[in-house]
Amino acid sequence: MSGYTDFNAAIIDEFRTHDGNTQQFGDRLVLVHHLGAKSGTERVTPVMTFPGEDGAWLIAASKAGAPDNPAWYHNLKAHPEVTIEVPREGSVEVRVEELTGDARDAAWAQFTSSSPGFAEYERRTSRTIPVLALHRR
Repeated sequence: MSGYTDFNAAIIDEFRTHDGNTQQFGDRLVLVHHLGAKSGTERVTPVMTFPGEDGAWLIAASKAGAPDNPAWYHNLKAHPEVTIEVPREGSVEVRVEELTGDARDAAWAQFTSSSPGFAEYERRTSRTIPVLALHRR
């Protein structure tokens, strides 16, 4: 396993062991179950979230400021109906919507004002970091 894969596996285990609470991220994570865009293989990725309108969860495809989007972003675009694991609630079926324009900018502002790391990710890349809303199905 790579260091990134090991880190994610440890976070997923901690999330599930402690009902969605992790030492590093508190209860700000969801576990996104997604299918590979090409392979169809199910994967699980921990992603930081902020509350959106109408009870949606907002996630950002920041990839720590890398020049390209994370693989899970492409998977969610290809297969937008997924399941997430949520603290204190368990599994929730959601539909993914990519936010654009003012809605994206307002949502992104939540990330950068609440966590300075996201502002740093934005400085590291020339791409616009996508923000996705996960709506209950």
